[in-house]
Amino acid sequence: MPATQKSISDNVDQNADDRDELLTLPHLPQQVDDSRYISRDLSWLRFNYRVLDQARHIDRSIFDRLKFLSITSSNLDEFCTIRLGSLYNYLDYGKERFDYSGLRETPFRGMLLVEIRKYLNEQHQFYLSDLKPLFAKNGFRICEYQTLSEQDRGRVDQYFLRTVYPMLTPMMFDSYHTFPTLKNNRLLFGVVTRAVAENGQHRISFIQVPSNIARFYEILNMDGTLSFVPIEDIIRHNVHHLFRNIEILSVNLFRINRNGDFTLEESEDIESNFLEELKRKLQTRRTGRVVRMDVMEGADPWMMRLLKIQWDLDELNIFTVPADSMLDFTGLGQIISHKEFRDRRSQLRPPLKPISFPEYGERDLFEVLKERDIMLHHPYNSMEPVIELLEKAAEDPLVLSIKITIYRLARESRVSAALLKAAENGKHVSVLFEVKARFDEENNLREAQKLQKAGCFVIYGVGALKTHTKLLLIVRREPDDRVFRYVHIASGNYNEVTARLYTDIGLLTTKETYASDVSEFFNVITGHSQPSSYRNLITSPRDMRDELCRLARTEAENARKGFPSGIIIKFNSIQDKTFIDALYEASQSGVKIKLIVRGICCLRPGRPGLSDNIEVISIVGEYLEHSRVYYFHSAGDPKIYIGSADAMVRSFERRIESLVLLEQDILKKQAMNILAYNLADNVNAYVMKEDGSYVVKERGNTPPFNIHEEFYNVTRESIESVRLF
Repeated sequence: MPATQKSISDNVDQNADDRDELLTLPHLPQQVDDSRYISRDLSWLRFNYRVLDQARHIDRSIFDRLKFLSITSSNLDEFCTIRLGSLYNYLDYGKERFDYSGLRETPFRGMLLVEIRKYLNEQHQFYLSDLKPLFAKNGFRICEYQTLSEQDRGRVDQYFLRTVYPMLTPMMFDSYHTFPTLKNNRLLFGVVTRAVAENGQHRISFIQVPSNIARFYEILNMDGTLSFVPIEDIIRHNVHHLFRNIEILSVNLFRINRNGDFTLEESEDIESNFLEELKRKLQTRRTGRVVRMDVMEGADPWMMRLLKIQWDLDELNIFTVPADSMLDFTGLGQIISHKEFRDRRSQLRPPLKPISFPEYGERDLFEVLKERDIMLHHPYNSMEPVIELLEKAAEDPLVLSIKITIYRLARESRVSAALLKAAENGKHVSVLFEVKARFDEENNLREAQKLQKAGCFVIYGVGALKTHTKLLLIVRREPDDRVFRYVHIASGNYNEVTARLYTDIGLLTTKETYASDVSEFFNVITGHSQPSSYRNLITSPRDMRDELCRLARTEAENARKGFPSGIIIKFNSIQDKTFIDALYEASQSGVKIKLIVRGICCLRPGRPGLSDNIEVISIVGEYLEHSRVYYFHSAGDPKIYIGSADAMVRSFERRIESLVLLEQDILKKQAMNILAYNLADNVNAYVMKEDGSYVVKERGNTPPFNIHEEFYNVTRESIESVRLF
């Protein structure tokens, strides 16, 4: 049995009770339990428990287990920066807020921070008890400075003096020095000192650990193993070099998350200089109010009192890290990706040729697309056909124009390079570059300005809306003077790196119905056009919520009339109350509803009288599930949509999104097969309970079915025979 299949078969059975307890948050107030909806933020925390659960799979290598642990820390940083930050916008600005649980902003803050603390305690305990003891037998150690040999200490000290020491800058805070701006997500030291000449008065200085040096100093031992010495430990034991002739009372390591949510600060004046406004807000993210502070055990009480006052914190915002654990598990990346352990990590499998394009590599894609549509299912199918189409279009003298929406790009992006080449070759290139893509703003600004300088027509987003849709339109005049429009509509970003790690769906087509819709949509988002209708597109903020609710109500009506009905949807998150209520209504009418929700789920499944007919599973495993598929039975004539949108308020109201209706029978069956495989998975699947907790899906006597492996075995025959209801 493959390793990834064994993990939730052999391992889970013996630890099922322990893991189910881990995945279930403690009892919450009755008001929370009584709500028709699950709290978005508490649901997200449960998602991060499921990610942490991936690190518990004992059949995975220690490096893959550490990878998942690192992801949980990165996830939590983003959650605190954005979601906890958003909550503090309401608290700090005196705005009223009701959570889906029914709690007001102040009691909800208390409950949320308590749950974050429980999560962090579980995370660190797991690291110390389950992972750290495995390091030595896997060829490495994380070594404290004092455990090193005298010779190795000398080498480490020389590294400090030669490389680290010149980069450090103590920043004092007292009546003569203003409080320094300490950076977000950076290792920080608070050094408390005292000078005899100052009557023993305490002083504090802060030191930021540089982000452009390695987290660990590496030592190759005689036995071939590696020792990793944390940079923070090296600095701690050499900090006296920065404070000569001064008594050092304490050296305290900590880290902060700042509010990075701009919701209440967004300018409503869309005619203002948007780029300058965005740059200003990026600076604000670096100086936003502190919402979380992690500090190593044994921190100086005097320093802690000072920081609480300075940052307006209380004990709920402060999280103590055990002395033998590690501050910021994202730093483990240096070990996880180390070249010495390359063969010990899970390897990406080579992609398959698309079912609808088995001759890939043998025929010209421009010609094939005149004959038929092609569906790509990443990462099982490569993103190369899309990249190659774009690169070929950039060089092809018959191509007249290229239009594309960009949300996130790879750092060394072939997409960006192809667009630059197209502009250099005199083609009309229009790029809607979403410069508000969270945490990619600076990279997107840089790439967008580069394209603009090359002569591309660049639109920096559309007002206050985020452009999240993924669309590409290539216009080509063929040798016979006919004009073809080549279209790509997808759920994933034009990022060739994440396309190997995220599951996504893309449609390549030249069909006139799709081409006309996409052309009209580009006119809407780049100009001033309002088409009366689309043939195959559902878009937001225009009509997506209404149309999806209408489709759900149609299923309800069919069920009441005794016709076949059913809804199956796969997406990242569901949070919009209006759409949730439409699903509740369909459930009460007898419609069987199955949801595959990777992350946030604010809908309560299986509540008597409300959602008896709704089941929810979550798939979390080797790949990040990112594809969106909406299936409505429609009395035997299924309506199936793919695209970029989740069922979120932001997706329906504050983003430009699109879903496309599949027409061709084979494409419908490919999408149905994706849903069928997800529902059949019994290796990566968790079942959501009515109270919002999750349990590992029971396998019973059925053989393991791991979609992250089984999709590599899909055949046209298996797709042709797919059935959902």
